[in-house]
Amino acid sequence: MTPLKSVGAATEGRLTAADTETEARAIDAAEEGFEFYEPERGLFDLDLGDLWRFRELLYFLFLRDIKIRYKQTALGAGWAILQPVLTMVVFTLIFGGLAKVSTDGSPYPIFSFAGLLPWNFFAHGVSRSSSSLVENAQLITKVYFPRLVLPIATALAPIVDFAIAFVILLAMMAWYHIAPTWRMATLPLFLGLAFGSSLSISLWLSAINVRYRDVRHAVPFLVQFGLFISPVAYPASAVREEWQLLYSLNPMVGVIEGFRWALLGNTIPNWTMVAISAAVVLVLLVTGLLYFKKMELTFADVI
Repeated sequence: MTPLKSVGAATEGRLTAADTETEARAIDAAEEGFEFYEPERGLFDLDLGDLWRFRELLYFLFLRDIKIRYKQTALGAGWAILQPVLTMVVFTLIFGGLAKVSTDGSPYPIFSFAGLLPWNFFAHGVSRSSSSLVENAQLITKVYFPRLVLPIATALAPIVDFAIAFVILLAMMAWYHIAPTWRMATLPLFLGLAFGSSLSISLWLSAINVRYRDVRHAVPFLVQFGLFISPVAYPASAVREEWQLLYSLNPMVGVIEGFRWALLGNTIPNWTMVAISAAVVLVLLVTGLLYFKKMELTFADVI
């Protein structure tokens, strides 16, 4: 963002005669004694340095989202344990007991729980972050800050739930006599990939949601649908070989397969599928950033 401390900045090329709206805002700001911030307008002017300058705000919003999530709840952080555990029980009864789904040699409870951890981190991030701009409309219309802070902080907040549930996973590994190996050192890479997946989709959805509120109705369905087209309750190897290339376009395929390999290590994942999923995340993240920054100029007016 470019600070304009005086109207004279317009004569220095920062404001042009053609941009009358921006010039008027700069004049009004100067008369009131305020600094005027002009958003970067180029296609690739992401101005990501603003995120570092507003890192304290990012940290504050991150903590606020965590506190709001458990405010006035009887179980508090216990929900971070209860939700994946109950889902694991249901999956174990249906897919492990009735459907006899292959788990590549792992006990089904820990097999499904290892898939639920990254999936819940992703799903909760997308569900909350997709509405982060609309829910902070008053903040957006009154104060300047990089709008990217909102979806990033909200998508990162589920890391607390992940950490709590991960302790349960370690206890399950001890129960089933599964010893940790060097592969666990790769977990931060796959967790980062899960965060990238969540953030990239959230950038698209949160920006679209500002103009079209249909997003809030579509997200719960998309998350529920995504659960069953991701290898949470079954291994990716269960997908027929001719469909695996298309299947790996789901960014969470590589994440979940990587998690299971790092934690359980029974089979080596299809690294081609992991690479394709990672490439999809990168494309979604870059295009999401570009779209978000393009629409950012209209957020305060439309929201």
